[in-house]
Amino acid sequence: MKARLLALRAQLGPVGLASLAILAAAVSFFALVVQPLEQKERALRGALERHGPPRAQYGPDQLAAFYRFLERKEETTDWLAKLHGIARASGVELRSATYRTQAAGTRLERYEMVLPISGSYGQIRAFMKRALAEIPVLSLDQVSLKRESRNDARVQAELRLAIHRIKS
Repeated sequence: MKARLLALRAQLGPVGLASLAILAAAVSFFALVVQPLEQKERALRGALERHGPPRAQYGPDQLAAFYRFLERKEETTDWLAKLHGIARASGVELRSATYRTQAAGTRLERYEMVLPISGSYGQIRAFMKRALAEIPVLSLDQVSLKRESRNDARVQAELRLAIHRIKS
């Protein structure tokens, strides 16, 4: 038996032995990885056929909760005053801003603002973090940062923010 194996080894040579090793690895991979994954896929397809596709978990209750969240007693001017106070407390310089109201075609109203501010990167970041935490109906849509030179510690930023409200 041992003589036969040695003779087979001599006949196959190094390339033949490497080919046998690759073939054995492929068979092992198929048996240990591919077949279990195919079985799992068949089980999932069966469950999908029995139960149908997953449905969204959102309904009228969740939509009503969303609208309740946006119903605030504060007016837009109250939120703007709070935003200005947060800017002062954060140490950023808030220059003139542009505002516009955009109707979404639903019960929602979107009050968009473009705020040019300046300060250190840390101050600007602290301002954005605090504003988003303290004004729950505020969203940060876009941030643009620029610095005049590498050595300049002050950063010029343009923030695009929106206050979301229920139409009154």
